[in-house]
Amino acid sequence: MKKEGALKFTGAMLNKLKEKWGVTSNFQLIIIFFVFSVTGSLSLWVAKPLLDFIGLDRSTVSSWIFWPVRISIIFPIYQILIVIIGAFFGQFKFFWAFEKKMLSRLGFKKYNQ
Repeated sequence: MKKEGALKFTGAMLNKLKEKWGVTSNFQLIIIFFVFSVTGSLSLWVAKPLLDFIGLDRSTVSSWIFWPVRISIIFPIYQILIVIIGAFFGQFKFFWAFEKKMLSRLGFKKYNQ
Protein backbone atom coordinates (compact mmCIF):
# COMPACT_ATOMS: atom_id res chain seq x y z
CA MET A 1 0.00 0.00 0.00
CA LYS A 2 2.80 2.43 0.83
CA LYS A 3 4.48 1.76 -2.52
CA GLU A 4 1.34 2.73 -4.39
CA GLY A 5 1.10 5.98 -2.46
CA ALA A 6 4.73 6.83 -3.18
CA LEU A 7 4.27 6.05 -6.88
CA LYS A 8 1.15 8.22 -7.08
CA PHE A 9 2.97 11.06 -5.31
CA THR A 10 5.98 10.77 -7.62
CA GLY A 11 3.76 10.66 -10.69
CA ALA A 12 1.85 13.72 -9.52
CA MET A 13 5.08 15.63 -8.88
CA LEU A 14 6.45 14.74 -12.32
CA ASN A 15 3.20 15.83 -13.94
CA LYS A 16 3.35 19.17 -12.10
CA LEU A 17 6.94 19.62 -13.24
CA LYS A 18 6.00 18.78 -16.84
CA GLU A 19 3.20 21.34 -16.70
CA LYS A 20 5.39 24.03 -15.14
CA TRP A 21 8.17 23.52 -17.67
CA GLY A 22 5.86 23.07 -20.64
CA VAL A 23 7.18 19.58 -21.32
CA THR A 24 4.95 17.33 -23.38
CA SER A 25 6.31 13.84 -22.75
CA ASN A 26 8.01 11.73 -20.12
CA PHE A 27 10.84 11.06 -22.58
CA GLN A 28 11.51 14.80 -22.91
CA LEU A 29 11.50 15.10 -19.10
CA ILE A 30 14.06 12.27 -18.85
CA ILE A 31 16.27 14.02 -21.41
CA ILE A 32 16.06 17.26 -19.43
CA PHE A 33 17.01 15.50 -16.18
CA PHE A 34 19.88 13.79 -18.00
CA VAL A 35 21.15 17.12 -19.36
CA PHE A 36 21.07 18.66 -15.87
CA SER A 37 23.06 15.76 -14.42
CA VAL A 38 25.64 15.60 -17.22
CA THR A 39 26.11 19.37 -17.14
CA GLY A 40 26.71 19.41 -13.39
CA SER A 41 29.34 16.70 -13.58
CA LEU A 42 30.98 18.10 -16.70
CA SER A 43 31.20 21.63 -15.28
CA LEU A 44 33.10 20.30 -12.26
CA TRP A 45 35.38 18.29 -14.52
CA VAL A 46 36.08 21.30 -16.78
CA ALA A 47 36.68 23.64 -13.84
CA LYS A 48 39.32 21.40 -12.23
CA PRO A 49 42.14 22.28 -14.67
CA LEU A 50 41.29 25.98 -14.31
CA LEU A 51 41.47 25.73 -10.54
CA ASP A 52 44.77 23.87 -10.81
CA PHE A 53 46.09 26.50 -13.24
CA ILE A 54 45.44 29.36 -10.82
CA GLY A 55 46.84 27.29 -7.96
CA LEU A 56 43.61 26.96 -6.04
CA ASP A 57 43.88 23.89 -3.83
CA ARG A 58 41.82 23.08 -0.76
CA SER A 59 44.88 22.04 1.22
CA THR A 60 46.79 25.28 0.64
CA VAL A 61 44.04 27.93 0.60
CA SER A 62 41.59 28.92 3.30
CA SER A 63 38.06 27.59 2.83
CA TRP A 64 36.84 31.19 2.97
CA ILE A 65 38.74 31.84 -0.26
CA PHE A 66 38.60 28.40 -1.89
CA TRP A 67 34.80 27.91 -2.01
CA PRO A 68 33.74 31.37 -3.25
CA VAL A 69 36.42 31.29 -5.97
CA ARG A 70 35.55 27.74 -6.96
CA ILE A 71 31.83 28.53 -7.20
CA SER A 72 32.62 31.73 -9.13
CA ILE A 73 34.53 29.66 -11.69
CA ILE A 74 32.09 26.75 -11.91
CA PHE A 75 28.92 28.84 -12.21
CA PRO A 76 29.61 30.49 -15.60
CA ILE A 77 30.98 27.22 -16.97
CA TYR A 78 27.72 25.52 -15.98
CA GLN A 79 25.63 28.26 -17.58
CA ILE A 80 27.41 27.87 -20.91
CA LEU A 81 27.51 24.08 -20.86
CA ILE A 82 23.81 23.66 -20.05
CA VAL A 83 22.81 25.45 -23.26
CA ILE A 84 25.39 23.56 -25.35
CA ILE A 85 24.55 20.13 -23.96
CA GLY A 86 20.83 20.89 -24.06
CA ALA A 87 21.15 21.79 -27.75
CA PHE A 88 23.09 18.60 -28.39
CA PHE A 89 20.17 16.61 -26.98
CA GLY A 90 17.57 18.60 -28.93
CA GLN A 91 16.40 20.73 -26.02
CA PHE A 92 17.94 24.08 -26.94
CA LYS A 93 14.61 25.94 -26.72
CA PHE A 94 13.95 24.66 -23.18
CA PHE A 95 17.44 25.36 -21.87
CA TRP A 96 17.75 28.76 -23.56
CA ALA A 97 14.48 29.82 -21.90
CA PHE A 98 15.77 28.36 -18.62
CA GLU A 99 19.03 30.30 -18.99
CA LYS A 100 17.28 33.58 -19.79
CA LYS A 101 15.11 33.15 -16.70
CA MET A 102 18.20 32.47 -14.58
CA LEU A 103 20.03 35.52 -15.93
CA SER A 104 17.04 37.77 -15.34
CA ARG A 105 16.84 36.55 -11.74
CA LEU A 106 20.50 37.48 -11.33
CA GLY A 107 19.77 41.04 -12.45
CA PHE A 108 20.46 40.81 -16.17
CA LYS A 109 17.04 42.18 -17.13
CA LYS A 110 17.78 42.46 -20.85
CA TYR A 111 17.76 38.65 -21.10
CA ASN A 112 14.16 38.44 -19.86
CA GLN A 113 12.62 38.93 -23.30
